[in-house]
Amino acid sequence: MTLLIIGLLLWSVAHLFKRLAPNLRARLGNTAKGGVAVALFVSIVLMVLGYRSADTATLWALPAWTTHVNNTLMLLAVALLGLGNSKSRLRGTLRHPMLLGVLTWAVAHLLVNGDLASLVLFGGLGLWSLFQMTAINARQPNWDRWTGGSFAGDIRLGVITVVVYGVIIAIHSWIGLSPIPGM
Repeated sequence: MTLLIIGLLLWSVAHLFKRLAPNLRARLGNTAKGGVAVALFVSIVLMVLGYRSADTATLWALPAWTTHVNNTLMLLAVALLGLGNSKSRLRGTLRHPMLLGVLTWAVAHLLVNGDLASLVLFGGLGLWSLFQMTAINARQPNWDRWTGGSFAGDIRLGVITVVVYGVIIAIHSWIGLSPIPGM
């Protein structure tokens, strides 16, 4: 659990560095970008190792149908994560599509994982995404809505979403955590 918490804290600090210390971040230039990238990689490794090795008790159990809600939310989360960098016409409809994707991903996982490690990991990342959106909105209250996009961009986003979702399901199944009932 300690590795998991350290990973979450490192993830949060690395992402919030630009918001909490913008002048320092600007002075460090490309050095900061490399340092943040390394910190994020290390944080992910720590979160995975901490989550996989955590010995925790079950806090809640939800009905089996929540698996279907999880799968639907995960498809939406993947689409939202991709939307932020897409050429889709939908991109200008949401201010923080990627952070909303993380929040959706976190909620989806909490629907099917009722143990303490899951609460810490997914709850922590969900709270981080909410805090990040709040910090961005406070620093930049006016949003320059993205304009552009095309029908082809919408289709591309849909295809990429389905392919990435399929890869995620395959990886989960490969490591023994099949997200699809009956697989």
